[in-house]
Amino acid sequence: MKAKLAAIFLIPFLLFGGLQAHAIDKDERKWQDETIYFLMVDRFNNGDLKNDKNVDAKDPEAFNGGDFQGIIDRMEHIKSMGFTAIMLSPIFDNVDGGYHGYWVNDFLKTEEHYGTIKQFKKLVQKAHESGLKVLVDFPANSTGPDSKLFLEKGSSWFHEKSDVSESTTRAEQLNGWVDGLPDLNHENPEVRAYLLDAAKFWIKETGIDGYRLSSAEDVPADFWREFTAAARAEKEGFYLIADLGSNGQELMDEYKEAGFSGFYNYGLSGELQSSFAQINKGTAALFEKWKKTEADVENPFEMGIFYDGPEMDRFTRKMLEAKQYPVSQWKQALNALYTSPGIPIVFYGTEIAVDGVGQPDNMRLMNFRTDKEIIDHMAKLSELRQSLPSLTSGTMELLYDKGGMTVFKREYENETAVIAINNTTKTQTVRLTPEQVDPDGKELRGLLIDEKSVGDKDGFTLILDRDESEIYVLAKKLGLNYPFIFTIAAIWIFFIWFFIYLARRGKKRRLEDNLKNE
Repeated sequence: MKAKLAAIFLIPFLLFGGLQAHAIDKDERKWQDETIYFLMVDRFNNGDLKNDKNVDAKDPEAFNGGDFQGIIDRMEHIKSMGFTAIMLSPIFDNVDGGYHGYWVNDFLKTEEHYGTIKQFKKLVQKAHESGLKVLVDFPANSTGPDSKLFLEKGSSWFHEKSDVSESTTRAEQLNGWVDGLPDLNHENPEVRAYLLDAAKFWIKETGIDGYRLSSAEDVPADFWREFTAAARAEKEGFYLIADLGSNGQELMDEYKEAGFSGFYNYGLSGELQSSFAQINKGTAALFEKWKKTEADVENPFEMGIFYDGPEMDRFTRKMLEAKQYPVSQWKQALNALYTSPGIPIVFYGTEIAVDGVGQPDNMRLMNFRTDKEIIDHMAKLSELRQSLPSLTSGTMELLYDKGGMTVFKREYENETAVIAINNTTKTQTVRLTPEQVDPDGKELRGLLIDEKSVGDKDGFTLILDRDESEIYVLAKKLGLNYPFIFTIAAIWIFFIWFFIYLARRGKKRRLEDNLKNE
């Protein structure tokens, strides 16, 4: 009876409470509206034991068993965090030991440890049915050591072996063997034709939605122009994001006309990493990087922003080195990531604050027995990002920055969002003037923590506890909402009447039963 009473008591709040967010349909979303979950196929989930050949989940340098079926089985996990797209490590056939996917043996076949092309098609289909887009990493620079292509084609398809180091010239980098891997000669028409055919094959056969182009800086820009044109000819709206490496900002001019949809934004992401691996750190440099991004590229909102990835130490490691508690620090870092301009790219395992230094330690096997604190927080951030166009398409202006307390504004058309992040050890109070936010007497309504409103004729007072952030949206002052109050009152009157009715009916039945028994 108590459970029934509690359920009935909650009904009015379920009817009228909560944020009324409306997610954008998959076919209507622009790429800048996406939130991407980047996973290593082998390290995510083992769903098909039949392809476990020489698998050892305890050896970080061996295949651990992850496969296409495993991703299908855990697709709801990805959806539950609010992601709208999945980015996969290379799915192509690899030489022995290529668990990570970057030692390609044949670009036209799937890696046998991951599954068949039929299973991959099923993965893409299931993802699309779930409203998720699918991207695949396409490493066009090289093949694996002693790959079938290298052994069969030899010097006609590959550059002569030469090591690449920090002192290597730009020309030497384009022709050198990065990490000792055979470097494809993109000036050879046969090599170009093979790679273009492979790129088109996967789009046509499986319906994928985009490519991540890793180590793009090691491939000539004129090849990429041909590649990007061919991919888009196969599928309208196909997304192509280039990773130019940690020196990508310096190479941007060289690749501006290569046809990429966007780039990994190392400049902006580097400042995010610097500011949110620790506490009490200012963020002014972050906004300077955004200004540079706006000046450098045609559509800065389609740039990828991130904290870590397969080539980097886990961001959790930087937090631990700064002696921070990863769960609370990750929440603050994600607050900044999801509200900054660009497409958030979140590496698998972030939801459990995975640690790791270098490869293969940064590619640990996923553990799904997790605390939901970060997962629920990401889901809430994704919901807000989907419902507020200012977070995906708006201008960005710094309003306040002092020792880890940051307030900035995002504006798009008639929508204004104000983001306040307290990345300090103390409660912080910030006073904003009407001129900074709105001179027309509106209020700021909180959406992330609660739905408190702030604002008076003299401005806006924001108060945040330590490790706390809030996303506000500018709205007209509500005052007393008489229709809402009337509706709630009417519902309560109905429930009170209903309880009285049930009580009287029950009493009448008991009396009738007693009379029958007598």
